[in-house]
Amino acid sequence: MAKSQWSFKTAVELSSALAAKNISAVELAQEAIGRIERHDGKINAICVRDFSRALQAARAADAARARGDTRPLLGIPLTVKESYNVAGLPTTWGFPAQKDFVPAEDALAITRVKDAGGVILGKTNVPIGLGDWQSYNDIYGTTNNPFDLGRTPGGSSGGSAAALAAGYGALSLGSDLGGSLRVPAFHCGVYAHKPTFALVPSRGHTPPPLPPLPFDRDLAVIGPMARSALDLALLLEVVAGPDPIEAGKAYKLALPPPRHDQLKNFRVLLIDTDPVMPPAASVRSAIDKLAANLGKAGLDVARASPLLPDFAASSRLYMRLLTSFLSGSFEPDSYERSRKAGEQLAPGDTSLAAERLRGIALSHRDWIMADGARARLRAQWRELFKTFDAVICPVMPTPAYPHDHSDEQESRRINIDGKDYVYPDQLAWPGIASLPGLPATAIPIGLSPEGLPLGVQIVGPWLEDRTPLKLAELIEREFGGFVPPPMFDD
Repeated sequence: MAKSQWSFKTAVELSSALAAKNISAVELAQEAIGRIERHDGKINAICVRDFSRALQAARAADAARARGDTRPLLGIPLTVKESYNVAGLPTTWGFPAQKDFVPAEDALAITRVKDAGGVILGKTNVPIGLGDWQSYNDIYGTTNNPFDLGRTPGGSSGGSAAALAAGYGALSLGSDLGGSLRVPAFHCGVYAHKPTFALVPSRGHTPPPLPPLPFDRDLAVIGPMARSALDLALLLEVVAGPDPIEAGKAYKLALPPPRHDQLKNFRVLLIDTDPVMPPAASVRSAIDKLAANLGKAGLDVARASPLLPDFAASSRLYMRLLTSFLSGSFEPDSYERSRKAGEQLAPGDTSLAAERLRGIALSHRDWIMADGARARLRAQWRELFKTFDAVICPVMPTPAYPHDHSDEQESRRINIDGKDYVYPDQLAWPGIASLPGLPATAIPIGLSPEGLPLGVQIVGPWLEDRTPLKLAELIEREFGGFVPPPMFDD
C-alpha cells in the first residue's frame, strides 16, 4: 500500500486539513484503522479495537463540521490506555481475573475527549496492574517497540507510545506514577506530559472492579501523549480541570501562561547524570548535544546548581511513599511477607531497594512524617524556580532494552555501559517530578548509535504546566522532534 501523507501528521495539522476539507474524519479513521490492521500483528499495541464505533464517531464529526462545529478534537483519531474506563469495552489493567469486566460508563477524561469530538480507535496495552516499564500481560500478550521489536516500548503506557510511533492516530491518553507516561515516550521517541498532580481528574481511571469515584491516588496522574508538543497542550486543555462532582460547577482551566514565548529567554538547569543512577553514555551524549544547541540558541543554561534538591535523599523518600501507596492493593499474604522482610533490614541500610521494602509497611505516623519531608522538598523546588524556569534531565538511564519478563522485578538488572544496576532503581529519574507532583514534559532528542530513541524530561514549576510545554514546543521547532520508526514508515 502506498504511504499515506496523513499517517504521522499532528492533531493540529489534521485539524487544519479537516477544516480546509482536504480530508474527512471518516477517511482519517479509515487510514488509521488500515495501519493498525496492516502493522499491529508485529507491534501488538492495540489490545482492544473499537473500529465500528470509531467510524460512527467519524461520520458524526464530519456532519458536525459541515454544520460549522469547531470543537478542538473534532474528527481527530486517537487511542486510550487500557486502564481507562470506556463504556462497552473491557477494562482489565492486565489482571486475568478481570478479563470480563466491562464498565457501564466512560471515565471523565474519556467523556471530555468525546465531547471535544475525538474519534477513539481502541485501547492500548499495559503491564499487569500498570506496574512495569514493559507492557505485557496474559490477556493481551506483549507489546513490542516499533524501533526494535525485541525491545520494550516502555510502560505502563507502552501500548499508547507504540501506537503513536506507528502512526495509529495522532493522540493518546496515558497515566503516570513511576514514569508511565514519560518512560514509554522516551523509549518510542514520542511526546508525553505528566501534569501537575491532580490537575487532570482521574475518575474512571481506577482498577477494576472498583467504582469510578473521584479519587486522587497519591503520586499518580493521567495525561496526554502525542507526536508533538503542541498536541500535548491541545489534549491537556481538553481533559484538565476539576471534576464537577467535587467542584460543583463547570470547570474553567486557568493555568498561568508560559513564562516565556521565545527560546532564548528561558533559564534552564540541565542535569545529565547522578551517582544514584548514572545514565548511559549515549543518553549523556544526546543531552550534551542538546545543551550545546540551547547555548547556541542564546539560552542561559546552567549545568549544576546548589538549589537542586538532593537527588539521593529525594529518591529514598520517593521509594518509601511510592510503595506505601502501592501496598494498599497487595494481597494479605504478600503484604505480610514484605512487612516481615522489612523488619529484618539493618537500620543503616539506605539503599533504594531497602527504602522500597520499608515503605510497604509504613505506619500512618511515619507516612505523615514522610509527607512533611515532601512538603519541605516542594518548598525547595519553589525556590529553585525563582532562579530557573525549567529543569531538563534524563527520563531513564538507557534506551529501550530487550524484553525481560522474569517474575521478580527486584531481581532483574539493567545494564548501563557494562555495569548492572537494580531494575526498580530506575524509578529515581521519573521520581524527580513525581514525588513533588511537578509537571514534566518528555521530548525526543535523537537516536542512539543503534537507532533507538533518546529523550529528556522538562520539569516545570507547580501548576505552570504551560511553561515546560512551551519550552518543549520551541525546542521541537528549532531542533526537530519525532522521527518515524524505519520499519513502519509506510
